[in-house]
Amino acid sequence: MSHHHALVWIDHVQAHVIHFSPDDVEQFVVQPHHPHHKVHSTAGTLGDGRAPVDKDYFHRVAQALLGAEEILVVGPAQAKLQLVKHIHAHEVTLVPKLIGVETVDHPSDAQLVAYARKYFRAKDRML
Repeated sequence: MSHHHALVWIDHVQAHVIHFSPDDVEQFVVQPHHPHHKVHSTAGTLGDGRAPVDKDYFHRVAQALLGAEEILVVGPAQAKLQLVKHIHAHEVTLVPKLIGVETVDHPSDAQLVAYARKYFRAKDRML
């Protein structure tokens, strides 16, 4: 089935990708291959003290977004911005489909679907 809208809720442990249309929802969960690679400051190390960005994780999340015409990226911290940067650098066909980036804590999948439907309804009314 074709889905016009997609939402991705992402942090450094997992990404919930939700494609939806008015009468259908399709959900995927993408996890990094090494979930212990979180971005936290580490005192006493050389460099900026952060783990490197997991490019493979962001690539797999971007691949899960293919087919959507409009994409909303949400999450609680920096991973959502890192995903957007990754898309701009490596997944350029998705760039014009990015319509928003919002800070959202840790909702359930049902809450994410409700949030996304409300967001896109309001956006569509503005057009």
